[in-house]
Amino acid sequence: MSGRGSGGGRQDKGTHAKSGKPRPGTGGYGRRRLEGKGPTPPAHLRPGHPSQRRTAAGAGAAAPRPGDNEDTGRGAPPPGGRPAGARGASGTRGSGDAPEMVAGRNSVVEALRAAVPAIALYVEHRAPADEKIREAVQLAAAAGVPVRETGHAELGRLTGGAVHQGIALSVRAYDYANPDELPALAADAGQRPLIVALDNVTDPRNLGAVARSAAAFGGHGLLIPSRRSASVTAGAWKASAGALARVPVARAPNLVQALAAYQAAGIFVAGLDAAGDVTVADLPVADAPLVLVVGSEGRGLSRLVAERCDLIARIPIEGETESLNAGVAAGIALYEVARQRAAAGGSGG
Repeated sequence: MSGRGSGGGRQDKGTHAKSGKPRPGTGGYGRRRLEGKGPTPPAHLRPGHPSQRRTAAGAGAAAPRPGDNEDTGRGAPPPGGRPAGARGASGTRGSGDAPEMVAGRNSVVEALRAAVPAIALYVEHRAPADEKIREAVQLAAAAGVPVRETGHAELGRLTGGAVHQGIALSVRAYDYANPDELPALAADAGQRPLIVALDNVTDPRNLGAVARSAAAFGGHGLLIPSRRSASVTAGAWKASAGALARVPVARAPNLVQALAAYQAAGIFVAGLDAAGDVTVADLPVADAPLVLVVGSEGRGLSRLVAERCDLIARIPIEGETESLNAGVAAGIALYEVARQRAAAGGSGG
């Protein structure tokens, strides 16, 4: 009997070798019966791939992770609220940034001396108890700031790999005001508003210095843009010498629109620039409800902000190459406004 009629018929040459065993790689099926899965999808469409998670996050949705049970809502936002860690809309009360970590012995001691609002002081349990660390612990205890011991690796994680020298301070996120709260504070005090707006100012130390001048000369608050601007950090707190505890800072999504809203409420807007038409000593609206807009030393006022101002004032200085930073310029202008208001009979409404 020939092999042609026995054994269930003729073997598929594409599936089995001459020995009758399946060819490697076919799984016992012929090549014609194997179905391809099609082209490999791009990375941003593959579930679980980092690119896919980034794409989903950019679209405002949480990216699914392998093993997550979508029916249980794992990884979803809490009921009725934002995802954990999400920020409020810019310019709303409570829209502060994440807590800041101040690392290093000198920086931590300076922050505690300046009464920077802190959440906790972290000290490495194996760090040598030198004079700076002892002083930091004493200052924290006196201010009611919890002192927590931690390991070297954990402290490195908390500080983002910064040189922490065995100590770090967690600074509370600042609670920004609404722009419309600043004129309301002046109204509650029976005074004409005096607000300082910062344009293109990116150094937190300048923000702190302006807050210090505002507190000294009757300012009712600071206005800053939400983006591309200095924010209230530990450096700003230190430069303000505690003034940020008394002078509120408001953030606006759009500075030009916020200034326009002030103007619609009857508040004059005066910008400071070297090319101003009048000097701050002769500011015609000093005794009126006023917003002083201060630009950076290098860039000055942006074009749109300058166009929004009712007038531009200058601070006379000697020499063509001299310039003033935002903190100094704001201090001089605020002093002149306070002087002119006092000469006109005070700052009352």
